[in-house]
Amino acid sequence: MTSTVTTPVRRLNTSKAMVEAIAQEMRVDDSVVYLGEDVGSYGGIFSSTAGLLDEFGRERVIDTPISETAFIGLGIGAATEGMRPIVELMFADFMGVCLDQIYNHMAKIHYESGGNVKVPMVLATAVGGGYSDGAQHSQTLWGTFAHLPGMKVVVPSNPADAKGLMTSAIRDDSPVVYMYHKGVMGLPWMAKNRRSIGPVPEGEYVVPIGKAAVAAEGTDVTVVTLSLSVHHALDVAEKLASGGISVEVIDLRTVVPLDREAILESVGKTGRLVVVDEDYLSYGLSGEVIASVVETDVGLLKVPPRRVAIPDTPIPYAHVLEYAVLPTAARIEAAVREVMA
Repeated sequence: MTSTVTTPVRRLNTSKAMVEAIAQEMRVDDSVVYLGEDVGSYGGIFSSTAGLLDEFGRERVIDTPISETAFIGLGIGAATEGMRPIVELMFADFMGVCLDQIYNHMAKIHYESGGNVKVPMVLATAVGGGYSDGAQHSQTLWGTFAHLPGMKVVVPSNPADAKGLMTSAIRDDSPVVYMYHKGVMGLPWMAKNRRSIGPVPEGEYVVPIGKAAVAAEGTDVTVVTLSLSVHHALDVAEKLASGGISVEVIDLRTVVPLDREAILESVGKTGRLVVVDEDYLSYGLSGEVIASVVETDVGLLKVPPRRVAIPDTPIPYAHVLEYAVLPTAARIEAAVREVMA
């Protein structure tokens, strides 16, 4: 009789999964460096670099002055000269002070050089609300980055994808904007949710950029979303299943390039579409997802699609007002019931 030994599944929070991917790439490639504000001794304000300084030293984990334009420009220059820098913009909201470096240089150099100069750089940044951080620290803005050509944009929702997408981003020869939501990092001092800690493969692990994932299979309605909203959508799917409504949840994982085939395949099966986006309602990702369906075959939809997003207003500071505009599970459930009705 043969006995088998079951190895316990290793579980990490999202921040540790990110750091593991970065460390693994730094060990095998000396050209990989990390720079930004509070990324050294402090370990990143959302633990995005915890422990890296101890292993790699100050020449490769670099604390910068508070000048986003300067250190993003430094990263761009390093990338064009053959290095693979990861540059942390503490909050995505701060893109406003350094957009010239991001869009007119990082995103355009490859195009303007006729393809002769590559910019293999990762711009890592924290996004999202829910913590009363106010209008200038609570946006996601992935729709803004996605609207500007020349950059890939990835947004993990769970620890395994955080590791796999970071590995892919570091290895990519194009500039990649890596956007992590504070609410999925699994940090003890922030609001916890059970999906911020999960199984993460050991060793090398790669998630391809541009491929969505089916987070939950269903037959009645498709919910297309990303980041923290995946967690809310899964909660809604579990709740509605007991009432006979089968919800399929598509985790985009990548905004640019957008996996339109995965969206169309799911909507073709369910005939109903709800798009959930913790970004502003107008001119953004939610409209792009819907356009991808109706421009291909409007007949795929049995009923008009619905959007759950941030109204076109700055994110409020007051807790009650902030949660009134965020795409909460209650708002998602209401939209699903509406298309099912």
